[in-house]
Amino acid sequence: MTNPVLKGIRILDFTWVLAGPYATRLLADFGAEVIKVQPLLPQEEDDFARGYYNTWNRNKLGITLDMSKPDGIALARKLALASDAVVENFTPRVMANWGLDYANLKKLKPDIIMLGLSTMGSTGPRRDYTGFGPTIQAFSGLTHLTAYPGGPPLGPGTAHADHIGALFACLALLGALEYRRKTGRGQYIDVSQVEAMASLLGDAFTPAKETAAPGGVYRCRGDDRWCAIAVFTDEEWRGFKKALASPPGVEDKRFATSAGRLKNKKALDELIEDWTKEHPAEEVMSLLQKQGVAAGVVQSARDLAQDPQLKERGFFIELDHPHMGRTVSDASPVRLSDTPPRYSRPAPLPGQDNDYVYGRLLGLSEAELARLKEQGVI
Repeated sequence: MTNPVLKGIRILDFTWVLAGPYATRLLADFGAEVIKVQPLLPQEEDDFARGYYNTWNRNKLGITLDMSKPDGIALARKLALASDAVVENFTPRVMANWGLDYANLKKLKPDIIMLGLSTMGSTGPRRDYTGFGPTIQAFSGLTHLTAYPGGPPLGPGTAHADHIGALFACLALLGALEYRRKTGRGQYIDVSQVEAMASLLGDAFTPAKETAAPGGVYRCRGDDRWCAIAVFTDEEWRGFKKALASPPGVEDKRFATSAGRLKNKKALDELIEDWTKEHPAEEVMSLLQKQGVAAGVVQSARDLAQDPQLKERGFFIELDHPHMGRTVSDASPVRLSDTPPRYSRPAPLPGQDNDYVYGRLLGLSEAELARLKEQGVI
């Protein structure tokens, strides 16, 4: 890709863990120059931690910087002046403690864009609460919704809220960049991960009425194999019966109408699962889809890695990492016909791009760079 859609946009990236790094990775995939600020002395990491970091930080430049030292904060200010946007996902007090909050950065660079992606947002009585995906999901109400009837709240089993917050952050930042292009004015973007997650719960805020019968997840043949099925209309019900070759029981008059199927949903679910558990989940899905019925295999991570649809669309990409060898990660789910995402480099090693960023970008001399390294600033 010779002309990435975000070429010329520079992002100073103070993010960590998952939500923030995923947001800036999306921007880097489309050509933004993302400068990842890393601690000077990274902690010892196991293979999982290295793989985790590599997954969320590809296509970025990496610098080391000690923010506990005045010279480190001074360099961060210079980098902010040379950037279009600053992105962080700490609690609101952290950037303010460094004097790098929006009020201060705006004095240095009036058109700067700053994005804060915190747990609760930058205002309110809980603004300083910390949280990660599972706690954010609990606060938002998602964990309460993901439980078996009568059982304890379980949660979705992954840091879903981190991904949701990242997507909202990325969209907001692109909007702010377009606003600045039109007006010449920057702004502060305040994203609450809890609010981002809660906004997707839909009618969970109000008493919900079931409309699909059959509707739910049904056990299939094999160990822990399931298929999700949803039938809303009489036409879909006829297609459903055709797919099942009208096994005994489905012609019961209790199931003749949508209202009857909803009223007798428990009996209908038991009848359907008697059929599904005799067939592989993929076969159930295929038979129903051919009749226009919404059905999908509940896929595991192994299923996803072998999914022919994802393979055909190039969803999994490989990059060579100097320490980890050949690595595999998910591609961007967004495809632009003229300016597709590019995957040119794995996550940076600590300080890999110090010379470029501090030397070429900020113009520090070799003597100054040597001094900063000797003093443990970079």
